[in-house]
Amino acid sequence: MVGIKEVARQAGVSVGTVSNVLNRPERVSEQVKARVHAAIDSLGYVRSESARQLRAGRSRMLGLLVMDAGNPFFAALARGAQEVAAEAGLGVMVCNSAESPEAEQSYLSLFAEQRLRGVLLAPVSPRSEPWETLRRPSIPVVLVDHSVDERQVCSVAADDVLGGALAGGHLLRAGHRRIAYVHGPEGLQQVQDRREGLVRALAESGVDGGAVVDIPVPRMDVASGRDAGARVLGLPRQPSAVFCANDLLALGVMQTAFDAGVRVPDDLAVVGYDDIEFAGACLIPLTSVRHPAREIGRLAARLLLQEVEPPVSGPEHRHTRTVLRPELVVRRSSMPR
Repeated sequence: MVGIKEVARQAGVSVGTVSNVLNRPERVSEQVKARVHAAIDSLGYVRSESARQLRAGRSRMLGLLVMDAGNPFFAALARGAQEVAAEAGLGVMVCNSAESPEAEQSYLSLFAEQRLRGVLLAPVSPRSEPWETLRRPSIPVVLVDHSVDERQVCSVAADDVLGGALAGGHLLRAGHRRIAYVHGPEGLQQVQDRREGLVRALAESGVDGGAVVDIPVPRMDVASGRDAGARVLGLPRQPSAVFCANDLLALGVMQTAFDAGVRVPDDLAVVGYDDIEFAGACLIPLTSVRHPAREIGRLAARLLLQEVEPPVSGPEHRHTRTVLRPELVVRRSSMPR
């Protein structure tokens, strides 16, 4: 590979001058900068970020570890984080744990080895503290889509208990009294909180919590939603409504219902969660609890940058717990019968 010495030789300047052109261009005359850039273009030189990082002692990259990179919710979250990072001259390395605690630990170890500037983490398990891996190299971390005690780390999430209650209240007002809850692994905090909100809404209306039929699936994707839909339709006493822990599951449930000739919402009402872009664009627009993904990404990135680059003067950084309010978006899939 072409190195900085070859660029200096081609431009007829010192290695230090090439370094200044790349890192401190204000110190170099326009004529010299033009010669160096001409040499760079001619030789096809690409500077090594790892070498620059070694000299500077810190990375220009943030890490973002999500549970499902294929879920549009996390894509929107990543977009928000990248917008804020770009404003600070930083990049974002996005990795996918695929809801695997083992993969999560592997990526966090990689982030620690690479000495990333900071990490945004959507943790898989609420019963552990996977971010401990980042404490020894002193890499700041902010949790996204997951809320914890602010004494530990900063976190940004939506109120999923409220979101579940919004979905449950809507279905109750539409006349439903037996509701299937389709969800992913029970260890996920989001799954637990959304069910808690659903049950709470039923209890406040005098409906027994036994009216909720749990339909767990291993993953929160469309294929798992199709399987869950078949299980719902095969129940001896079929629910009149389905609340899904995310929109991908809801889309899968509706596909199965359509294939079986079950009418949505006449025979089966369906509500999702996240309000991804596809929710309003499908053949039967999906009612969903809007989860402000992009805002979560932006707020979390701002908190991370405050910790990564604290002000020279002023109060010391203090961890904060930010909880946003979700919103119910009613569409045709659950309109009252």
